Amino acid sequence: MPYVNKPRPYKKEYEQYQGTETQKKNRAARNAERNKLLKTGKVHKGDGMDVAHKVALDKGGSNKQGVRVESAATNRSFKRDSKSNLVSEQSTREHKKKKK
Repeated sequence: MPYVNKPRPYKKEYEQYQGTETQKKNRAARNAERNKLLKTGKVHKGDGMDVAHKVALDKGGSNKQGVRVESAATNRSFKRDSKSNLVSEQSTREHKKKKK
C-alpha cells in the first residue's frame, strides 16, 4: 500500500500507461481474442470468465501464443497466506518459470 499517507497520483499514472499506444494495442488484442471466443461459443457475456493469455501481454505475449478461458477469480488473483495476506504479486505461473 504505497499511498497510505499521501494522495495517489492518478494523473501521473494515466500519463505513464493509460494514454499510451502500448495500452491501446493491448486492450485491442484482448478484445479481439474475446470476440473470437464469443463467436465460437466458448465464453458468453456475463459468464464470469476471463480470456487469459498464456503469456501475458505486458510480459511480451501475443494472441498467437495462445489463450485460455479461466474464471475471473483465478485470472486476477495473487497468492495469499492462511490469513488472506498477500504473499506475492507474482502469479503461480510466473513463479514456476523463475524456478526453472
